[in-house]
Amino acid sequence: MAHKLVIVESPAKARTIAGYLGRDYVVESSIGHIRDLPKGAADTPAKIKDKPWGRMAVDIDNDFEPYYVVPRDKKAHIAKLKKLVKEADALYLATDEDREGEAIAWHLLDELKPPKTMPVHRMVFHEITKQAIQAAVAEPRHINEDLVEAQEARRILDRLYGYEVSPVLWRKVMSGLSAGRVQSVATRLVVDRERERMAFRAASYWDIEGTFDAGSGHEQRMFPGRLHSVDGARVASGKDFGSDGQLKGRREVLHLDRARAEALVAGLHDTTFEVRSVEAKPYRRSPYPPFRTTTLQQEASRKLSFGAARTMSIAQRLYENGFITYMRTDSTTLSGTAISAARRQVQELYGAEYLPESPRSYTSKVKNAQEAHEAIRPAGDSFRTPAQTGLSGEEFRLYELIWMRTIASQMKDAVGQSVAVRLGGIASGGEDVVFAASGRVITFHGFLKAYVESRDDAKRTDDQETPLPNVQQGDSVAAASLSAEGHETKPPARYTEATLIRELEEREIGRPSTYASIIGTILNRGYVYKKGTALVPAWLAFSVVRLLEEHFGNLVSYEFTAGMEDVLDEIAGGRADRVSELGKFYFGFGDDPGLRRLVSELGEIDAK
Repeated sequence: MAHKLVIVESPAKARTIAGYLGRDYVVESSIGHIRDLPKGAADTPAKIKDKPWGRMAVDIDNDFEPYYVVPRDKKAHIAKLKKLVKEADALYLATDEDREGEAIAWHLLDELKPPKTMPVHRMVFHEITKQAIQAAVAEPRHINEDLVEAQEARRILDRLYGYEVSPVLWRKVMSGLSAGRVQSVATRLVVDRERERMAFRAASYWDIEGTFDAGSGHEQRMFPGRLHSVDGARVASGKDFGSDGQLKGRREVLHLDRARAEALVAGLHDTTFEVRSVEAKPYRRSPYPPFRTTTLQQEASRKLSFGAARTMSIAQRLYENGFITYMRTDSTTLSGTAISAARRQVQELYGAEYLPESPRSYTSKVKNAQEAHEAIRPAGDSFRTPAQTGLSGEEFRLYELIWMRTIASQMKDAVGQSVAVRLGGIASGGEDVVFAASGRVITFHGFLKAYVESRDDAKRTDDQETPLPNVQQGDSVAAASLSAEGHETKPPARYTEATLIRELEEREIGRPSTYASIIGTILNRGYVYKKGTALVPAWLAFSVVRLLEEHFGNLVSYEFTAGMEDVLDEIAGGRADRVSELGKFYFGFGDDPGLRRLVSELGEIDAK
C-alpha cells in the first residue's frame, strides 16, 4: 500500500511524530547526517585519492566543489531509506529548521534521488505537538538553497582551515594536534585570560566598615555603612584597580593603607554622625526575556551546574519528546499562542495582579537572529507545569527552568524603592569623614515571584532586599562598631563554560548552536582542562596559540573570526556568493594574503 514517507533526524523524534500522523504516513529517521566530506584516508574513494585536492576532498580549483561520501556505517540505512522511497507516493523532508537541518534535507534529496514525478516537500516545525506537526504537513515549503549554501560554505571553510593549519602544528609543536577555525579562537580567549592572570600583581587597599544605630525610635535600628570619602576625596575601592591589580591611571582617589585606616577608626571613636543626605529613588526591574540557546546554557551552568553539552543533550530529549520548542535558536520571540498560554498560567498560579494589561513582546539583540524561530519555551498551546509532565531527574530540572523563565517573561515588573544615605562626622584629627549606606525594599515582587536570574559575579540578586531605617537629613546616628578592613585585588576570574559562551557571543564569534561542541572539542583535545568549573589552558594551548598568533595572526583574530560569521549570514540571506567568499579566504583578497600563501610561506619556525 502506498504511503507518504516522512524523514526526520532522530529515532526518538520519528516515534513521537508517527503518533501524530496516523497510518497513511511512515516516519523514519536519517540518524543525523547521512553523508559528509571523508573523515580520513580510509573513507576517501580511490577515484579522488590521486587528485591534488584528494586528501582535502574539496576541489579548490573547481569552485571549491566538495566531494561527499556516505560513511560505511550509514550505507545499510541509506539502502533502507531508498527502499522506503520506492514504496512511497510522496516524500516529506522534516529535518530541523536551521542551516544544519536544511543541509541534511538537501543531502537526503540528492542521495535518495526520488522519481521526478514524486512530490517532495520540505516540512518544518519548531515544536513536536499534534497541532504543530499537522500544520507542518499541511503547509510545506521548498528547500532553501541559500541556507544550504551557507552550511556548505561553513563546512568547507572549516575543512580548509583544519587541513591546512593542523599539519603545521604537527610539524612544529606535536603530532596529532588539530586546529579549528572557531576552536582555536576559543582556546586563545582562555589563554589570553590566563596571561592576564600571570601578569597580575596583587595590591592591597583598606577601608572602614561600620554598623550604625539609628536609635530606639526606629523599628529597623541597625544598618551597615562603608567609608566613602575623607576630606572630599573618594576612598579607593576594588573598581579603581585594573586587571593587572594596580590602581588605574592617576585617579583622584584616596588609596588608604592599614595605618591610615586604623588611625581613622581610632579618631572616630567618640564621633556622632549626622545624616547629610537621603536620596530615595523608585526601583523597577522588568522580566528577563525567554531563553535562547546561549542564555539557557549559561543559566543551566549557573543554577544546575550543567555543562553546555549536557544542557543541549537534555534539551534535545525534551524537544524530541514534545516537552519544549526547538532548542537551537537566537530568538527571544514568543508566538501568540505561547503568550496566551503563559498569561493564562500567570493568572491561575499567581493571580490577576501579577498579569500586565498587555502581553510583553521581546526582540532579539543577536545580530542576524532568525526571528522566524521562537524562543525556547514549553511546547503546546497550553503549558504543563513541571509537576504535570511526569518528568524526573535532570529532564525535570531543565524543563522547570525553561517553564519558570517563560512564565516570568509575561509577568509584571518588580517595583520598590532604593535609598542612598550619606553619614558625615569629624574625626579627632579634624578629617571630614563620610560613610555611605544603601538599601532596597521591594514593595511588589512581580515576576520575581516566579524566577530570579543567577549572576556570574557575587553581587546581590535582583530579589535581595536590604532595608534601611527611615532616617531624615539632619538626624544624628551613633556608630555601634567601626573596623578597618583590608582587601587585596584579585586576578581576573578564569572562564567557566557559562562565561566563555557569553564572551564568544558578545564578540559574535561562532554561532550559539555550535558553542557546546566548541567547548567539548577544546576539552577533549587537551587544550583546556577543568579545575572545578574553571577552564584552565594546558601548556600545549600556550604553544599552539603563540604559534598561530605569530604566523596566522588573522586566522586567530577575534575580529576576523566574527567577520566570517557575517559572511556566512550574507550567504544564508542570498546576498553573497559562496564561491567568491571561499576564494577570498583561501587565495587572498587585497592586502590579505589568504590561507594558502600563509601556509606555503611559513619557512622556519622555532617550536621552542
